[in-house]
Amino acid sequence: MVCLWFPPGSWTVILPVILMVLSPLMAWAGSNRTDHVGTYGTNVYQTYGASGQFTFEFDGDELFYVDLGKKETVWRLPEFNNITMFEIQSALRNIIMSKRNLDILIKSANFTPATNEIPEVAVFPKSSVVLGIPNTLICQVDNIFPPVINITWFCNGHFVAEGISETTFYPKSDHSFLKFSYLPFLPSGDDFYDCRVEHWGLEEPLVKRWEPKIPTPTSELTETVVCALGLAMGLVGIVAGTVLILRVRCLGTASRRRRAM
Repeated sequence: MVCLWFPPGSWTVILPVILMVLSPLMAWAGSNRTDHVGTYGTNVYQTYGASGQFTFEFDGDELFYVDLGKKETVWRLPEFNNITMFEIQSALRNIIMSKRNLDILIKSANFTPATNEIPEVAVFPKSSVVLGIPNTLICQVDNIFPPVINITWFCNGHFVAEGISETTFYPKSDHSFLKFSYLPFLPSGDDFYDCRVEHWGLEEPLVKRWEPKIPTPTSELTETVVCALGLAMGLVGIVAGTVLILRVRCLGTASRRRRAM
């Protein structure tokens, strides 16, 4: 599948080689069937910043991407490097070919500028939040088009520069992109965090705030009232039960006397 777009701003992006492999292997669980999708060698090259991207994915998760500057393979999980390998020269050749094809198409194509989409942003923790226990905040940016974006983090309004990591752009079936940014943090009841996203589809930066939701502590007065109400209800139950038992006994005694007469 070959995809090409020419957004405004005198830059273009071309995806000359996207091989979507629908695996013939089906995983069966009872009567349920699951299809597996592999995206192999996704090339993205754009004149904006003269940059490109080469990735391998499986079932929507990135296996690795090629750092074109350092000319090395970056595995999403380092453990993958222990079980397989990838010849990086093939990725570099594909990127060079993408650039050449793009240059030719720019000169010869009669294109229509693409529309900048409005990205969707969500911020959430990696795991359940416990105050004082290290965790990771995730900023998910969806519906990215074109794949040019800036994601920054702020803690209590102050810019955070250290500890942040990002994924590459994940291509989606609708030709938009998805990207994640990660921020390690130590949950505290006094801190709040902002994920700030800048994109050509936004008139101004989009900021999503996250802060821990801590239950409001119950006051001593409230606890005392609750305990008193519970005790009172218990006493009422005991009295009502005692009265009911005595009444039943009285009725039983009266019934036996009538039978005796």
